[in-house]
Amino acid sequence: MTYKEELLELLKKDAYKKGDYTLSSGRKSEHYVNCKPVTLSSRGLTLCSIMLLGAVEKDAVAVAGLTLGADPLVSGVSVVCGLSHSLNLVEATRTVDALIVRKKAKGHGTQAYIEGKLPEKGSKITVLEDVITTGGSAIQAVNRLRDAGYTVNRIAAIVDRQVDGEADAAIKEADLELLSIFKLEDIINE
Repeated sequence: MTYKEELLELLKKDAYKKGDYTLSSGRKSEHYVNCKPVTLSSRGLTLCSIMLLGAVEKDAVAVAGLTLGADPLVSGVSVVCGLSHSLNLVEATRTVDALIVRKKAKGHGTQAYIEGKLPEKGSKITVLEDVITTGGSAIQAVNRLRDAGYTVNRIAAIVDRQVDGEADAAIKEADLELLSIFKLEDIINE
């Protein structure tokens, strides 16, 4: 079984539920995907991180995402990249650091929106997301990063819910590319 096939099995078993749900976007859906039981498990995070690292732009120096859904993802991708670098599994110059983007500025100290080892202004960063529905959370992270002087061209997600093309339109309008490992139909199809 490939890493992708194993990850899909974990998502089907531990992240997907069918019923009557209200999503964070306020939409109603019979399909609910909560990646946290997968991304907060040892094997699940490892698989997600390996797959997402493949979607990170080759010249990106960091991955970032809006807290809380992206927290394990950015950390996991950074660790997998660091381990790959240490084991000479990727080119020796490749490192990808993790950044966490707050929804609101920290209320004390530097009152920062972005946490982590900040790269030089103009550096390229790939935004990570667990589930894309409208694109709102990922685009909020992108805007914070762009406002801070970074270049963001891509969002990489574990699952794209493909809701009425809404995320596609918002992401295109924000001049971004979306790469997703899975579509919702991959998870709900038997």
